[in-house]
Amino acid sequence: MKYQRREMCVLLLSGAVAIASLALAAGSGSVNKDSKGVAVKGYDVIGYFDEKRPVKGVEEFKFDYQGATYLFASAAHLDRFSASPEKYLPQYGGYCAYGMAKGHKAPVDPEAWGVIDGRLYLNYSLGVRKDFSKDTAGYIREADRNWPQLK
Repeated sequence: MKYQRREMCVLLLSGAVAIASLALAAGSGSVNKDSKGVAVKGYDVIGYFDEKRPVKGVEEFKFDYQGATYLFASAAHLDRFSASPEKYLPQYGGYCAYGMAKGHKAPVDPEAWGVIDGRLYLNYSLGVRKDFSKDTAGYIREADRNWPQLK
């Protein structure tokens, strides 16, 4: 009987390790990406900073980073991102900043965005972006507080 318990513990532990490994390989949900692993719905994150607008990326210029694929509109944008990805990544893994402030992950509309203090924030919709802009600093504080538990 004692031997069977030990075998059961080893099997359970092996299963837990396998599940944890799969979760890490999939990015553990810390990056908002589609079923193909593409982040920001295929939009070029450099466009928000340089062109002050959402710009669709193309498959030709892609970069894999932390379990997600980022698409860019040009080789120049790809080069800038690859040199310093943390500078351009959307906050909260690309999930809605307002949703994160409210304590949950929510999808985004790439048209609902803002660069605040040099950081990219995405929102669920233009209406949510309007609500987010009413107390941006307060919502960012709340989202920063919630992100470690939700990522």
